Amino acid sequence: MAAGWIEQLTGSLEQKKQYKRYKKRVEQLPADYRTAATALERYLTYFGAIAKGDVLLAMLEDLADLFEQSAADGTSIREIVGDDPVEFAETFIRNYADGQWINKERERLIKAIDAASEEGKR
Repeated sequence: MAAGWIEQLTGSLEQKKQYKRYKKRVEQLPADYRTAATALERYLTYFGAIAKGDVLLAMLEDLADLFEQSAADGTSIREIVGDDPVEFAETFIRNYADGQWINKERERLIKAIDAASEEGKR
């Protein structure tokens, strides 16, 4: 009972554990991959504005998978992200658009414009 109440205040304890596991995975990467993954994580969390914890964690897990596999295969960082890291990051985040808070605002805008259009027809 107390755990449920605490989670309402602080967020999901399981998601916090998942995030800690993700951070440990990134820490174990070779230094250059770790630096790149950390930089991408920072950009993705700011640019992506993902409000759903489960979507954010899925994205970070996929990022860790990508860098772990690339390090194991000897794929260079430039082969992963290409010449434009921003383009790579923004393409990557599109796979997780479901969790972005802006989607709610887009829907709200569409409904408001639809309602205004209907009012104008009367």
